[in-house]
Amino acid sequence: MTAADALPLLFLDVDGPLIPFGPGAGGHRTYPRGPLPPGAHPLLARIDPGLGPRLAALPCELLWATTWADEANTVVAPRLGLPELEVVAGPESPEQEERDARAGLHWKTRALVGRAAGRAFVWADDEITATDRRWVAARHTGPALLHRVDPAIGLAGADLRLIDAWLRAA
Repeated sequence: MTAADALPLLFLDVDGPLIPFGPGAGGHRTYPRGPLPPGAHPLLARIDPGLGPRLAALPCELLWATTWADEANTVVAPRLGLPELEVVAGPESPEQEERDARAGLHWKTRALVGRAAGRAFVWADDEITATDRRWVAARHTGPALLHRVDPAIGLAGADLRLIDAWLRAA
């Protein structure tokens, strides 16, 4: 086992945690308005570039857990100043995804527990439910923090402090 294998994992969603959906001006927080490449999705301007260094400083291995898939590395990571991160694949089969959805389980839950393979992990997402928490508690052998991020605000200082403290304790 390498030193990196001993680090907890942090699975990051993009829509909601990194691209907040709140009102911006007049709401909970304002969003940076940096230049975007021609044709870029306008919501990318809501990514706070200051999150990148804060995420990189956490004592963990960062991974993408998002429908953005590989685009998270080509579009989102550069705005955050992050290196290319591993992308966790989605469900193994459409049938399994359908069964999980009927049971109220998020499509990422099974894949994240499988990728963690017993390692401590944090999952930062805006769609985590009690069903996901129960499923992980029953099937994951290591510590896990399923941290629901308010999608109106996105990943904020309080979230990062809580995640950092949990990672250091794990």
